[in-house]
Amino acid sequence: MISPGLADALEGWLTHLRGVDNVAAATLEAYGADVRCFLAFQSGHLGEATGTALISAIGIRDMRAWMARERAEGLSARSLARKLSAVRNFAGWFAEREDIDVTPILSAKAPKFTRKLPRPVSVEGSRALIEAAAELEPTGWVAFRDAAVMTLLWGCGLRISEALGLDAGQAPLPDTLVIRGKGGKERLVPVLPAARQAVEAYCAACPHDLTPGTALFRGVRGGPLNPRLIAKAMERARHSLGLPASATPHALRHSFATHLLAAGGDLRAIQDLLGHASLSTTQAYTAVDEARLLQVYGKAHPHG
Repeated sequence: MISPGLADALEGWLTHLRGVDNVAAATLEAYGADVRCFLAFQSGHLGEATGTALISAIGIRDMRAWMARERAEGLSARSLARKLSAVRNFAGWFAEREDIDVTPILSAKAPKFTRKLPRPVSVEGSRALIEAAAELEPTGWVAFRDAAVMTLLWGCGLRISEALGLDAGQAPLPDTLVIRGKGGKERLVPVLPAARQAVEAYCAACPHDLTPGTALFRGVRGGPLNPRLIAKAMERARHSLGLPASATPHALRHSFATHLLAAGGDLRAIQDLLGHASLSTTQAYTAVDEARLLQVYGKAHPHG
């Protein structure tokens, strides 16, 4: 439990993120839970400090105690680093608002962790997945639908939520799509002919009325398509092809980036196409490409 004053401060910060930074609802929920847990721990840990005075009373030892408790409860280093990022953001906002010193919170070091590399699917594997998903679907128009969605993920680098968020009024697809991604940020994404053709084939076969203002991709009953159905289609396809469990809808987005990089794509341009806020996120694909090259080198080199 946290005091009413802390609860009000937390709500004020979340309102700021929602209104000024346009942070997505799911992200706000995660941030709120992370900071609320942190404040609840410190409220019990620093019993004599109450209300918003608690924040200025937190020292580096108190930060270490919180992090030690989180790790003891099984939280991974990666998840703790994410929680600490939310806590720092809140503390920085609160310090500026209340003119207090929160140096111990801001200077707390995040635990080191190995960033998981994206696990893309090869060009051949991506193409085979899309073809297999369509072949394994007995309902004709649904097969066209699944192929169209998966082609957008691989050919345009869309997130599944972005593909399923397309409006029926956007079809036939233009040469360039305006995509509203995480945090409401817009980006321009070129549409490949293959993606346009896949969507046109789906629209021609779809039995539902695709009027502007409604979802482009539909479920069997006509409502907006559930992303879980695309995940299931890919699951069937990867099993039939003997591909690993990492071959998910999001892996097709990873594949888009990795294949562009391998073909000589500029990292900044790929960052823009994916809608990454930070270049460091996109740089993970450089490591993937290097790992692939080393693997090829190891197999091909006479002394490998």
